[in-house]
Amino acid sequence: MPGPFQAYLLSQSLRWGWRLTLPVALAPLVSDGPIICLVLLVLSLLSKQTLGIIQIAGGVFILYLAYDGTYRSTREVASEQPVGAASARSSVKGGLKGAAMNALNPAPYIFWSTVGGPILLTGWRESPGIGIAFLVGFYGTLIVGFGILIWFFGTAGGLNPKVKKALSAISAIALLTFGLLQFYLGVRGIGA
Repeated sequence: MPGPFQAYLLSQSLRWGWRLTLPVALAPLVSDGPIICLVLLVLSLLSKQTLGIIQIAGGVFILYLAYDGTYRSTREVASEQPVGAASARSSVKGGLKGAAMNALNPAPYIFWSTVGGPILLTGWRESPGIGIAFLVGFYGTLIVGFGILIWFFGTAGGLNPKVKKALSAISAIALLTFGLLQFYLGVRGIGA
């Protein structure tokens, strides 16, 4: 299901091009390891209020990214540097922001606590090789899919500046929507 991380990937590929954004697709490899460990060991013990706080933090961070990464870039399309002038530093910074977004997003926690975690544990109990094969297959498919999205939108970023501005605006609206939804769900979770 599309989510804030995918919207972030698309906005970054429009802004920096596909070559500099492609490493950002690896962000789940950085952030999901600790998430998987946390979920398998602790998350089931947390209260709804604590999960709500995680969602609020994720929502605020996504709103920041909507402003910083996409809204601001749509306003700067006319004066933006050519894609070739962007540095590898932008790519590293984007990857760190992507990993932080993924760590603050409740979706990986929910996935690993309800679907991925039980599959991984079942496979691991049968044979560690099966558990490892599940992880390799899952992340291989995920990262290749992200790479295709990044390439598609990165090449679209070389189009007419008006098209690029419209696509960036759509990404900003998607991130804004996901941020507000996460914030709302977090506040609702704390009140429950």
